[in-house]
Amino acid sequence: MAGMGMKIVDDLLSTLNPEAAVRDILQGPYWTAVLTRNCGLASTPHEAGHHHGDAPVSDAGRLMDKDALELARMARSGSSLEAAIGVATINSLLDVDEQRCIELNAADLLVEQGKDKKVTLIGHFPFVKRLRQAVAELWVIEKHPREGDFAESASQELIPQADVVAITGSAFVNHTIEGLLDLCSPKAYVIVLGPTTPLSPVLFDYGVDVISGTKVVDPEIVLRHVSQGATFHQMKGVRLLTMKKQ
Repeated sequence: MAGMGMKIVDDLLSTLNPEAAVRDILQGPYWTAVLTRNCGLASTPHEAGHHHGDAPVSDAGRLMDKDALELARMARSGSSLEAAIGVATINSLLDVDEQRCIELNAADLLVEQGKDKKVTLIGHFPFVKRLRQAVAELWVIEKHPREGDFAESASQELIPQADVVAITGSAFVNHTIEGLLDLCSPKAYVIVLGPTTPLSPVLFDYGVDVISGTKVVDPEIVLRHVSQGATFHQMKGVRLLTMKKQ
């Protein structure tokens, strides 16, 4: 089922060279990993209940029979667990232009860009406390709000007011990415961050200024961590890469 806000996914799909064997698919409690030409990650959604009575992953156990493009197209699925497999596949097929990337922690970038400004953060990241001390005002919007966070319903009101907006890459998995980007002020500095984020210049066509994602440098180690329930904090074998709009 292709709903609204899929154009960014379609644009990503159109840039892929899908000529790659599907070598492994793992869906752990925190991370989903797909190994094709490279290894790609996406966050495993936690609220993935049954979707209209269907199984959350309809071909579970037979996914290796699909080709890489079929798997990547699952990014459009109404099942969030299937969408995670699709986004991880897209990330595994991207040819990341490392010449355009720098190793930069998104938290450092946000502290620097958000100084004395209004910042909206979509997703409760571990650096919230540090960021709150550095910026004029911080609004954290979260699906499962903690103390001090705002619920998703506050997006319409808070995102347009922000000078800096940082959006979790998980928004690709739950299909909210385009709606969130549409709410950003044209003057806002927009960052998409986290391991789910596709390191693709396609995002720059949608008003994003900086992409902060993850490149898997040791697939074997990453797959082992994913299958053993590692959080990203525990993950080895990855590099954090940041790409800025040119």
